[in-house]
Amino acid sequence: MFASYLIGLREGLEATLVVSILIAFLVKSDRRDRLPLVWAGVAAAVALSVGFGALLTFTAAQLDYRQQELFDAVASIAATVFVTFMIFWMRSAARRLSGELKAKLSDAIKLGSTAVVVMAFLAVAREGLETALLFFAAAQGATTSAAPLTGILLGLATSVVLGWALYASAVRIDLAKFFTWTGLLLILVAAGIFKYGVHDLFEAGVITVFTSPAFDLSGVLPPDAWYTTLLSGMFNFTPQPTILEMIAWVAYLVPVLTLFLLPARNRPGATPAKAPAAASS
Repeated sequence: MFASYLIGLREGLEATLVVSILIAFLVKSDRRDRLPLVWAGVAAAVALSVGFGALLTFTAAQLDYRQQELFDAVASIAATVFVTFMIFWMRSAARRLSGELKAKLSDAIKLGSTAVVVMAFLAVAREGLETALLFFAAAQGATTSAAPLTGILLGLATSVVLGWALYASAVRIDLAKFFTWTGLLLILVAAGIFKYGVHDLFEAGVITVFTSPAFDLSGVLPPDAWYTTLLSGMFNFTPQPTILEMIAWVAYLVPVLTLFLLPARNRPGATPAKAPAAASS
């Protein structure tokens, strides 16, 4: 439930920030008549995201055991790629996000109503599709309870409340720290999703090497214990992982976590910081 909540909170807040910036720009520029167009684009993006999640679930249900395991493996690996890209992109783009969105919306307004709808749709659809894919992948290792769905709905609800509060200037949070700490947690979640994807490849018969247990912690972490269930739900942890699963987990976690913790100036592709421009009214 916590892993799903974290996904819903992180992705939901990104989408909420985007919408808040667009709305604030229209309100401050006295273009309130374009607000319904933004909401139309947002509604279309939400509908697409829900439809994509339903399609993933429906498709998986129509497959036989081997095909379903292979499908889950592909979804898990794809989700790992998307969440990794999202974590690094958001950390680097957070500071310039507002200016870029305002510039794009200003250009869209000049092109007409359809362009405004499309711009708002594209701004939210990416987050929504990622949320659907990540939720599907994260829920694969969970039980059949409603906890994953409850978690992601609570996360999305929290993100909406935070977004509204930020827009209304009722609260101030350090977004840089927020995305850093949630990024760290999501890296652990993504490592677990990737590990589970490798497990699905084994179940599908695609991988047949290094399948013996790496270790057995069942005596310390009983499968039916609440804390084992918590670790499993959050990070896809299992008391008896295979050697290949542990190799996959370490191979993802170590380099990604190292790159994420590097100072900005030392990261690959980083550009030297420029002197701040003079503030304008």
